[in-house]
Amino acid sequence: MNKVFKLLFALIFVVIVIAAGFTFTVKEGFCTVISRFGKIVNVHTQAGLHFRLPLPIDKLITYDTRNQYMDSGYNETLTNDKINIILQTYIVWRVADAKTFYTSTGNFEIAQRHLNDLAASAKNGVLGNYTLSSLVSTNLDDIKLVEICEAIEEKAAQSAMENYGIEIQTLKIKRIALPDANIQSVFGQMIADRQKYVSQFVAEGERDSAIIVSEASARAAEIIALGRLEASEIDAETERRIAEIYGEAYNTNSTLFIFLKKLIALENSVSADTILIMRASESPFDVITGIN
Repeated sequence: MNKVFKLLFALIFVVIVIAAGFTFTVKEGFCTVISRFGKIVNVHTQAGLHFRLPLPIDKLITYDTRNQYMDSGYNETLTNDKINIILQTYIVWRVADAKTFYTSTGNFEIAQRHLNDLAASAKNGVLGNYTLSSLVSTNLDDIKLVEICEAIEEKAAQSAMENYGIEIQTLKIKRIALPDANIQSVFGQMIADRQKYVSQFVAEGERDSAIIVSEASARAAEIIALGRLEASEIDAETERRIAEIYGEAYNTNSTLFIFLKKLIALENSVSADTILIMRASESPFDVITGIN
């Protein structure tokens, strides 16, 4: 009985060893390349159990096919208006063609160096078609960051897939900087751009001010003219009413009216310090003789 158990145990052990030598497992999110004597014979991307020939015939190379993240280096490039800028991008990528990836790079560290070079080349090629205001501007309509990122991503993604079997999921600008030598010139350009708007606003303000002043002056002249017209009408009415009152007073008692008018004329013609030498019988001083 013990011999049977030993034989069974030995048989199970042999089966396990053979199974381990002829099978392998691919995990979810990974792929395995089978290299037979240095030549790729198969690539398994589906998770599960797969068959192979044992070592040293078949060699297994496993790659993580999930999305990877990397920051590119700082690349200095030239815009269309000859301004040096420093750009840093970030890339989200994955191994899409394991066979091409294995033959071209073989590992992730080398792959990231290649991606960094591709991103730098794409940035240089794309940024040469845009001015600095497409990246940095106080006018939002001038900024074309989305368009620029899409162009860089498309340029880099095509080369990455063809040459390295890498699919670039996202390539975006992470940081924009300026070399110290260019900061003042860029500030000067931004100030000049703003000055155009300042001049426009000042011109519009002066135009509106002139319109307001002109309208106010016209309205003031109209009001003054109406006031003078009303004043002249009031003066005329007043003179007419005075003349009417004088006429009524004269008709009521002409002697008294003449006497009072002479008194008023006499009062208006002299003061406390006035010395006149005139005949008392002449008007309006004849009223004094009459009083006496």
